[in-house]
Order: sequence, then C-alpha cells, then structure tokens
Amino acid sequence: MSACCAAGRSDHTGAIADDDLPFEIPSRSPREVARGMVAIPGGRFLMGGDDPDAFPADGEGPVRAVTLDPFLIDATLVTNRQFQAFVKATGYVTDAERFGWSFVFHLFVGPEQRRYVMDATVPDAPWWLAVEGANWRAPEGPGSDIATRPNHPVVHVSWRDAYAYARWAGKRLPTEAEWERAARGGLERARYAWGDELTPRGRWRCNIWQGRFPGHNTAEDGFVGTSPVKSYAPNGFGLYDVAGNVWEWCADWWSTTWHVEDRPETRTNPTGPPTGQEKVMRGGSYLCHESYCNRYRVAARTKNTPDSSTGNLGFRCAADLPREGS
Repeated sequence: MSACCAAGRSDHTGAIADDDLPFEIPSRSPREVARGMVAIPGGRFLMGGDDPDAFPADGEGPVRAVTLDPFLIDATLVTNRQFQAFVKATGYVTDAERFGWSFVFHLFVGPEQRRYVMDATVPDAPWWLAVEGANWRAPEGPGSDIATRPNHPVVHVSWRDAYAYARWAGKRLPTEAEWERAARGGLERARYAWGDELTPRGRWRCNIWQGRFPGHNTAEDGFVGTSPVKSYAPNGFGLYDVAGNVWEWCADWWSTTWHVEDRPETRTNPTGPPTGQEKVMRGGSYLCHESYCNRYRVAARTKNTPDSSTGNLGFRCAADLPREGS
C-alpha cells in the first residue's frame, strides 16, 4: 500500500473472531440495530472501474457484474460519540492504546506533541509520525482530545477495533462489494459517488486535500483534518462521506487477483478471499489529493494490516436486512 494513504504497522497479525472479544455481545432487536442505517436494495450492479488515472496494481478492475442480496449500512461513519459509548459499556481497549502509539499526520503534531514523536519512520512517507499516546481519545497525541469533536468520525481504530465495535452494535463490517454498491448510490460506472465531476457547480462534495501535498492544505472544502459527519450532501442512497474524510475498513481480505476470475463466489454476494494478510480499505480520506493518491474515486481501493491505526482511518457498519416479521 502507498503509505500516503494510511501508514501501517509492520506485523501482519490475524483478524479476530467473536470468541476473542473481551466482552459479551449484547442481544439487540432488529429495530435497534437498524437505527441510523440505510436499506440498500439487492440486485445486480457493475463493480470496479477503468478510470484513465486508475491504479491497475490495486486491482480496481475489471468492471464486472456483481449481484447482492439487500442489506443495511450505516448512513454515516461511526463517530467519536458512538465509539465512546461502546468503550464505556465494555471497557474495550483499542490496538493503538495497547501498542501505546499510532500514526499522526505531521501538520497535526504541535509543539506539545513533538516530544512524544518516536524514532520511527515510514519509507517514502515522512509525513507520517509515530506518536506515543496517540489514539482515538487523543487523535494528535498527549494534550489533544475529542471534546469538541463528538460528531467527527472516530480515528486511530484498527480493523480489529472496528470488528469489535460492529459486533457489540449487533452489526458487522460491510463486504467490499456491499461498500461499493452503497457508495455508488444507484449510479452506474460513475467516477465519484455523486457523478463524474469532482466539484459540480463549483461545490465541494467531499473532504479531501487541496493545495500542495504534504505541506500546505488550502482547505477550500472547509476542512484541514476530519470533518463532522453529514458535512456534505449524501449520495443517492443517503450515505455520507463515502468519499474522503476517513478511510473505511471492509470485511474482506485484500487481493488484486481473487476477483478477476469469473466464478460464482466472485460474482454473487462475494466476501473476498478466504485468507490474507491485509484488509481492504475504501473511500479515501482528507489527505487524498489527485497528485499522488486520488483514491476518493468510488472504484479505488487500498489495504492495511488488521492491527494498523492512523489519524485518517475509521469505519461504518453493515447488517443483514431483517426478515419479514422479525
């Protein structure tokens, strides 16, 4: 993965299962689970892309017909307020807290945090700093907090952390196919979640980088770092922030070749390869810029290890659609 997207830890630790969770999964009614979620109709859609500036090495193509059952997905990214409720209820400790550090973008490391920067570098991406004490509660490191950011997406959460939250909420992480189906908002083969033009009528539709990366962000879209959820108009299905703001974990193991072959398991309710070392991430973040990352296009994809955490990495949840009468 290009480290500009989201830096990763070097260990490729395995994913977790329900038996590994340090809390009991509460029983929730279908109505409670569905609160804040959007129903996505099932059916066939065209997944993948062939944009002229795509990253073929990422496995964005081929464009292929995929059929999904209907499902539910969160309208917004999981927020600090929601994640805080989860931690309060369970006492859960995130991977960043267990490791004692996480990656922070260099412009957000102020004088107070500089003394906590570790002697660790990310190859070809010196803008990522490993900061002791950086985690979801202190996104920039010691001295920072989320008191004024309750409706911003939670960050510094690993795939393992996202999985734990989802199970506690009675949900799951979306498959990559579900994520793309929902992100497309009913549009077929569109470049972005809202169409083919980045700024229709001169209006920004997502939180990404403007200016010269990595030193100067002009914040023409209104934000330098994370933005509150629902800061921009939703897509055709009513989903917010499927482009930019923060990267989103998906359930699938990463592969650039698994989906290329036309087999039933890759075309009907696909769940990705059975094993792997890294998990899929989708949607791009506030650090994405056309000059190097350009992964806020709806077909773009990247990856990271399940225990990795950064200041631009979050998630949203999915769930099966309740059966009639449940």
